[in-house]
Amino acid sequence: MAAFINRILLIFLILQNRCMCHESALSLLKRHQQSPWGFNSDCSKSSHPEISPDSPNFKLEVRMPGVTPLMPDSYFCTYVPVPPGQKSYIVDFKPHANMDTAHHMLLFGCRLPATNEDYWDCGNRYGTCLREAAIMYAWARNAPPTQLPADVAFRVGGNTGINYIVLQVHYGDVTAFRDNHKDCSGVTLQMTFLKQPLIAGIYLLMSANAVIPPNEKVVNADIACAYKQTTIHPFAFRTHTHQLGQVVSGYRVRDGKWTLIGRQSPQLPQAFYHVENSMDIEYGDTIAARCVFTGKGRTTVTRIGQTSKDEMCNLYIMYYMDSKHAKPYMYCMQEGNPELFKHIPPEANIPIPFSPNMAMHGHHADEEQLNVNEILQQPKGEEEVVLDQVPHVEEVVNWPGGELKLGQVSGVALDSKNNLVIFHRGNHVWDENSFDRKHIYQPQGIGPIPYNTILTLDPASAEVLNAVGVNTFYLPHGVSTDKNDNFWVTDVALHQVYKLESNGDRLLVLGQAFQPGSDKNHFCKPTDVAVDPLTSNFYVSDGYCNSRIIQFSPEGKFIMQWGEESSPSEIPKPGQFFIPHSLAFVPALGQLCVADRENGRIQCFTAQSGEFLREIRHPEFGERLFAVSYTPNNGGQLYAINGETLVGRGVPVQGFVLNFTTGELLDIFKPSKQKFLMPHDIVAAADKTVFVGDIQASRVWKFIPAEKAEHRSVKKAGPGIELHEIDATETLIEAELETKLRSPDVMEKHKSKSVLKQSSTAVSPVLITLLLIIPIVMLVGIGVFIHWRKGKLYGEDADSKLESKQSSGGILGRLGGKNSRGLNLGNFFASHRGYSRKGFDRLSTEGSDQEKDDEEGTDSDIDECSAPPLPPPSTS
Repeated sequence: MAAFINRILLIFLILQNRCMCHESALSLLKRHQQSPWGFNSDCSKSSHPEISPDSPNFKLEVRMPGVTPLMPDSYFCTYVPVPPGQKSYIVDFKPHANMDTAHHMLLFGCRLPATNEDYWDCGNRYGTCLREAAIMYAWARNAPPTQLPADVAFRVGGNTGINYIVLQVHYGDVTAFRDNHKDCSGVTLQMTFLKQPLIAGIYLLMSANAVIPPNEKVVNADIACAYKQTTIHPFAFRTHTHQLGQVVSGYRVRDGKWTLIGRQSPQLPQAFYHVENSMDIEYGDTIAARCVFTGKGRTTVTRIGQTSKDEMCNLYIMYYMDSKHAKPYMYCMQEGNPELFKHIPPEANIPIPFSPNMAMHGHHADEEQLNVNEILQQPKGEEEVVLDQVPHVEEVVNWPGGELKLGQVSGVALDSKNNLVIFHRGNHVWDENSFDRKHIYQPQGIGPIPYNTILTLDPASAEVLNAVGVNTFYLPHGVSTDKNDNFWVTDVALHQVYKLESNGDRLLVLGQAFQPGSDKNHFCKPTDVAVDPLTSNFYVSDGYCNSRIIQFSPEGKFIMQWGEESSPSEIPKPGQFFIPHSLAFVPALGQLCVADRENGRIQCFTAQSGEFLREIRHPEFGERLFAVSYTPNNGGQLYAINGETLVGRGVPVQGFVLNFTTGELLDIFKPSKQKFLMPHDIVAAADKTVFVGDIQASRVWKFIPAEKAEHRSVKKAGPGIELHEIDATETLIEAELETKLRSPDVMEKHKSKSVLKQSSTAVSPVLITLLLIIPIVMLVGIGVFIHWRKGKLYGEDADSKLESKQSSGGILGRLGGKNSRGLNLGNFFASHRGYSRKGFDRLSTEGSDQEKDDEEGTDSDIDECSAPPLPPPSTS
């Protein structure tokens, strides 16, 4: 009996300590009463502006409606509408926040908020705005408010596209919330209906390619762009780097003279500071900025990125301009000319000293997550520059249907009308017997594939619009199109590259059939082709044996090549490849990005020269990255697909959406009901539709933005909407949530959303404790009664018999699991809704997609085969 009571008391103490944060109920209640925030009934936000019929001026409160973040680095958002039907103007901002609770606040102008919830976790799935987001104000670390000059305002409402103001608050350190107090941080907007002659905007200068070597004392990142717009007048600036930044300086360069816009230490509160001297920037001037870093203390190379180990180099310039020519968002990412920066004032190279108690302690790299994502705008027209947020993509279930019969799908592409082009292998497969050690295709005697291997489909209905390629190919691999809708394909068995008209006629054939080689006239298992739409030069990734990229003229004349094989035992260097497997051309910048498959990374180069520009790598890629595609959406995005890890348990096989400029991972997606088996190629359309070709599944997966999916929360069931359609949509939503929950890059952030939902109930820990005590007291009572009864029935043997009964299925035995002798809280909670202990599913290791081999046996030669991978032969 004593052991039983001790066990009950121990469980009670554990639960009490966890729920009460090691404080007694009396102590916690006392803290609530003494808290300056308490449960403030005035904490709710005002959803309507305070407008007087006697005055055109009014206030708009944008405040958190009493939130309680319990996870560090929580991002919460809320919104208020601006007065509808007419334009209004924000003339001043008054912050209401304290650094003890709010790490920073940002205000965004939106056409629609990301959700209609009262408040939401905007550091995870939703973001700030549904489509377009424009930063309007920033506050951090007790920084003073930013005053707008007279007659200057941010224009909202009417036809401006800004119908809502979204407030984002980053709660970095949440120890202040352990007493469950409510936070009301926010901003009061001073507004007017009176038309303002000058409109405010933001110009962002950002480095995308800075590299900081380890222990390098001083490293500069320079940005400069020629200004070719209507005159602007800078009046405030804001700097941003991560931990290695020493000073950031911005200048106007006119006729060789450098005039300071702003200079500040990025380790100080990163708010908008006033420009000291009034100035203007005219057409023909140059806007330039320098970030000074130090690599001291680092043991590896640091690049531009989002994590705390990465860096950033950002300068925000707040300006005003005449309302008739207002262009509220502009940016510059062009690397500065070294000749220009020889004349930068010496002050730009001198770090600004600061006291440690002035610095931003607890700085987090995620602070600039939305700054970079949502300020880096792509021009949409003459009138405005905005950035569409990246929606999550979802599978289109049961597409393309059962009518389309395909072999191994090795390549996918889009033509000029966004029709889908599929390259498949019909009745041929690539297995361990396809090639000998000299890369010569063995089953040549079976002849070419007797089916049309290049199919053009309507992307919506999957109707076949065109079919060519019969009796031409042996082992298709990559496919792409040019501006004239010609097909560019590679065949790894033939070791050839083809250019075909849409009717299948051959326009160009490079390489010698069935003859592998490494000179200008031979390929060895070429993988993909990319065509420059401006020059019509084309690029071939000669991937499995030669590890090179070759540039050709439009007529097929060899121009140049670059690349070499990386060593499996060493960290791959820039320009080295371990199977360059897929190509994506970026027309606006003249860049070529390569999926370096077995090195698990994307490498981008200047296409004309082969100069290495940068590498994009994420832990979520794992060891292998199969394909990459580019679209100009949102200033440029990359879509990629990874592959299964060959040895041991690896990351899930899934698709990725990346910001092209920063390399930031924006989204992860995968099928909702099934799994990718062996995805091999990916292509994305301008409307954000994504297609993935799967070798082992012999099919194409289609994904569309979630905003295009029919959700029950948006459209209620009614005439014309069948119940099974709603059920299918709910399945998509559940799959999407599962994907986001299991994604490594968002797991920690998703915890904060669960905490947010819990905090919204506003249930006191005291009440929770009481509710926990009641069943425990009942259990104790039941136990005492059972013990008394057993004592009557069994005498001295009662304790041993009761212990046996518990272990074989009593109350505590059932809670603890079938074979447990105690209470297993993990198993108990795992049986409840919303809790999973499964983690990532282990994918099948059959059909691993190794493709590389050479005479020395350094690689495997079993790409898209169905057999398990062979061990590499000895290299001795």
